[in-house]
Amino acid sequence: MPETIVINGRSIDRGEKVLTKLVISKLPSGTVIEIPVYVFRSVHDGPVVLLMAGMHGDEVNGTEIIRRMISRKMLYPLKGTIIAVPILNIYGFLNFSREVPDGKDVNRSFPGNRDGSLASRVAHRFMKEVMPYIDYGLDFHTGGRSRANYPQIRCVLSDHRNAELANAFAPPFVLNASYRQGSLRKEAGKLGKSILVYETGESLRFDEKGINMGIEGTCRLLHHLGMMASCVEPSETTKLCLKDMWLRAKNAGLWRTSISIGDYVRKGQHIGSITDPYGEMEVRLNSPASGHVVGLNNMPVVNQGDALLHIAY
Repeated sequence: MPETIVINGRSIDRGEKVLTKLVISKLPSGTVIEIPVYVFRSVHDGPVVLLMAGMHGDEVNGTEIIRRMISRKMLYPLKGTIIAVPILNIYGFLNFSREVPDGKDVNRSFPGNRDGSLASRVAHRFMKEVMPYIDYGLDFHTGGRSRANYPQIRCVLSDHRNAELANAFAPPFVLNASYRQGSLRKEAGKLGKSILVYETGESLRFDEKGINMGIEGTCRLLHHLGMMASCVEPSETTKLCLKDMWLRAKNAGLWRTSISIGDYVRKGQHIGSITDPYGEMEVRLNSPASGHVVGLNNMPVVNQGDALLHIAY
């Protein structure tokens, strides 16, 4: 752990608790857009852990996880440093949108470019100001566009550090997820830093169960690193899933399911149906594999090719 951390031109020494704000740009109205960054430092040497949410502005569960932990004064580490960013994509948060105003995804824009698109500039500023100090991190996400995720950690399990941290977090599910081009996780991996993605619920909706599991899992991870004195045991046994697949709609229409998120389904089991709006057509859907339902589309109106069910096994 460095003696001094410098973020946004502000020197932060051991033992300090600081809120600094990264100025990204301005709205057309002239309103300044700033990213709040909370830094909690112990006087004792230890790892630097990132807690970040709001990469996609409409994914609010992670923001609420970090907000509650800050409010409850849970982020004062026994050793090391915690850097908490409740909302990275302020633009999307203000507009209930996944993207920034130029339509680009911040999590496909890393490592970014100082002179690039708006999404690229946000990514570049984060990589320059915060990433150099990070050892480990949790990046909080949700499902999008009415697709809900059961609480889960996603990471590359071939990296033993990821597997260790995922085991410490102890969510209901751990999915082996390869890196995606332009993602924070991939760029962090290139630098030898471990970032885990925690997914729960859907966009623009609070998932109380997933929020509480996220807080408890974060505490377990921090306890594992010696940064927190105690933690609670997980309420569910962790299931390690090396493979997963999405069932997609072969027909457009009205989607109704007979199963719930988190259920175990068997290959060939009836899981729902798609009908037309007029009562003239019905297509029964069966599970293509045996596994756990870790993602579910809650939108009743679907088009051909829409993702309906995420099965991990």
